[in-house]
Amino acid sequence: MTRIFSSPVRILLAGLVPALFVMSTVEIHAAAAGDSKNGQTLFNENCAVCHSFARGEPNKIGPNLFGVVGRASGAAAGYMYSPAMMNAKLMWDNKNLNEYLAGPQKKVPGTKMGFPGFSDPTEEADVIAYLTTLK
Repeated sequence: MTRIFSSPVRILLAGLVPALFVMSTVEIHAAAAGDSKNGQTLFNENCAVCHSFARGEPNKIGPNLFGVVGRASGAAAGYMYSPAMMNAKLMWDNKNLNEYLAGPQKKVPGTKMGFPGFSDPTEEADVIAYLTTLK
């Protein structure tokens, strides 16, 4: 039987591989978690012109985003959605919000949202972190 690695190398790899996995998992979760404070700033700069965000505020050009995280797409009361959004059948979770905020027309072709999307994944994560606070 041939050995690929000597015992010291196997011991080193046995400790290193899980450590690398944990580090990348922590980095991924940290990026996904986002900075809600920066997200609020980004929201105010990019989203608030079209979206209201407080409980009970009327819809604007876009729907009120209060409570959007965990809500079904096309479900804000009193907002007239595009047929594309009405038929999208999405749940606004982190994954779908991330994909949508990266490119609304790519995620839901035919959506009325004119915003081209964020090009920086950190900004997306920050905005999602802020949207998560709106409950």
